[in-house]
Amino acid sequence: MSEYYVAWWNLENLYDTVPWDERARKVKNVEKLDTKLKDWDEAALDLKLSQLAGIINEMNGGRGPDILGVCEVENRDVLKKLVAKIKAGAVTPRNYDVVHHDCRDERGIDVAFVYDRDLFDFYVKDPNAKRGSDDGKYWFSYEVVKRSPTRDIFQVNFMPKGDRSRPFVVLGNHWPSRMDGVYESEPYRILAAETLSYFVKRIQEVLGDDIPVLVMGDFNDEPGSRSMTDYALSSRNRDHVLRADNPRLLNLCWPSMGGGYGTFWFDGPLFFDQFLVSRGFLVDGGYFYVDDGSYEVIRPKKLWEDPRDRKYPKPRDFDWKPRDPPGYSDHFPVAVKIKTRGP
Repeated sequence: MSEYYVAWWNLENLYDTVPWDERARKVKNVEKLDTKLKDWDEAALDLKLSQLAGIINEMNGGRGPDILGVCEVENRDVLKKLVAKIKAGAVTPRNYDVVHHDCRDERGIDVAFVYDRDLFDFYVKDPNAKRGSDDGKYWFSYEVVKRSPTRDIFQVNFMPKGDRSRPFVVLGNHWPSRMDGVYESEPYRILAAETLSYFVKRIQEVLGDDIPVLVMGDFNDEPGSRSMTDYALSSRNRDHVLRADNPRLLNLCWPSMGGGYGTFWFDGPLFFDQFLVSRGFLVDGGYFYVDDGSYEVIRPKKLWEDPRDRKYPKPRDFDWKPRDPPGYSDHFPVAVKIKTRGP
């Protein structure tokens, strides 16, 4: 039996220090971002990377995550810098690598994964398939169609090292924000939810109904929001997922709600960062499984904005100009444990 620790963290504006005139056009279109990035030099980036890496190395009992999903990273290069920091500060050596896709989001921020190459390989449906064909790919990007580009839904197919008989799929999400108002922006999150549900169904059609699918992300909505329940088809009831004839998902964060904390703060704690699983993680006798109560919000007090004055923990963000003491992100990281049956 094996156990895998999978984490997710919105890293909050993890931009690189590329000169402004060399940045991608999409980043240059963001109003006032050039002014903010003038304060974003190598020293600020190095400090933020050190802060993030320290928390990541503390995960999983000090062993670090086996898979880490992230969002709000500008490019592959800055994520590789973070991985180098993690490796440098790790107590347990890890062979981490990055899988990343440059999406068209107009803020220039992407969804990506860090994974341990000693534990996982990428899975393709047909190793002999023509290069570039769907059957020969291990990652897929699904754009959410709206008037302007938004973050894609990023799929990566993994398998335990050297074992093609045990594939599983992870889907990283960063849905449109509530910045323009909760209800004004809700249709865009519903679009993202419909897109997610459609492609979960397609994954099951291609790889089998019982393929384990792990969905994670910053959904900018809570588990009880319409986008999650009515359109992403998430549920708090295991039996509903097992008996459904549609791509229903079990939302693992429900048992943690009501505890006086969340993963994000806006006039109070909110559960924006969630894990959901398909029936492939729930069926009797399946190789991979996950306990309903395995979801956790990682919230040591050093991640709090002000643990002395606040009744509830609020994440301490880093901001554009490093604070004293320096922060981390405006989201708490979250994690689940995936287990296997048999050898």
